Amino acid sequence: MTARAEVFGRDGQKVLAALWACGAPGRLRTLPQVEVLRQVWVHHYYWDEEGQLRWRDGHALPPASLRFDSPYDTDAHYCTKNGTEWSGYRVHYTETCEEQRPEIVVHVATTIAPVQDGQLTEQIHDDLAQAALAPAEHVVDAAYITPAHIQRAQQVHGITLLGSPTTAARPRAARASGSPRSRSTGIYGRRRVPAARPAPSRGRSRINGHEYLQFRFAKADCLACPDRHPCTASATRPRSIALLPQPLHEIQVQNRLDQQTEEWQRRYAARVGIEATLSQTVRSNGLRRTRYRGLAKTHVQHVLTAMACNLTRTADWIAATPRERTRSSRFHTLCTAAAGYPPQDHQQSPSGTPWTRTP
Repeated sequence: MTARAEVFGRDGQKVLAALWACGAPGRLRTLPQVEVLRQVWVHHYYWDEEGQLRWRDGHALPPASLRFDSPYDTDAHYCTKNGTEWSGYRVHYTETCEEQRPEIVVHVATTIAPVQDGQLTEQIHDDLAQAALAPAEHVVDAAYITPAHIQRAQQVHGITLLGSPTTAARPRAARASGSPRSRSTGIYGRRRVPAARPAPSRGRSRINGHEYLQFRFAKADCLACPDRHPCTASATRPRSIALLPQPLHEIQVQNRLDQQTEEWQRRYAARVGIEATLSQTVRSNGLRRTRYRGLAKTHVQHVLTAMACNLTRTADWIAATPRERTRSSRFHTLCTAAAGYPPQDHQQSPSGTPWTRTP
């Protein structure tokens, strides 16, 4: 495989060398096909120390966001998420979920595949506000929400962003004892710290793309601390704490407390409705198969798919067509029977909060 790829590489290099020769017409180098060929060779080949053209293996390739996977569609990029691999694009749908009204897709965003979900949150809010469709509450998947997103949504657009923010992993000792970071530190005043201990040193770090304040206790103080055992699992190293800036940290703590309430869980349960939308657009309209080349045309396909979904749902709502119910699998039925619960069917699109969306 590698030997054959390098044969192709040498053939392509001869073409590129001829195009850049002194006697070659300059207009040839400006052709789109030639530029695509040049980029493919930059992405997949390199010159070794002996001057030989070599094929790049997977570890030496440029980032997926900078290289395209097909010369026929330079906007299509490789991506992997939760074990699923694909080459193409990523779509984000925003839909309503109001009581006694049909669920309607009101916003569609299309990006290249490597763009992460959380990068679209602010853009989606800005687009909804510009179209006078900003919701009072926006229910989102964990990938779309951070304390910073919660803060901006409320301050800029007056939107309550509802979801479970992803955060940096907690220390092993804190996880084992069930003590969250918000209760194991005393940096922001409301937590407990050992009395008469010097304040920890302060720095900055970047974890999972977010800026954190890094606090580190002196080793001598940490080793002598009577509360060391539930604080850290290390036998020799001092405790190090990574916290968000105080306003974002307080948002994070409050969000964790809210998640324990039945009210929050009831409101967040509406998010499952978007899964029915994705299932409908995938199964009925072929959402996962791109029919066009290029990001712009693919976005048009995604918009048309959302329109088809809206027309179907509006027609069903006008005709008072009852919603189909998702049938339980045999395995699920056996599990519920063994647990002593009666078998239940679930509606495909439950509602209960104003808005919801997920990719």
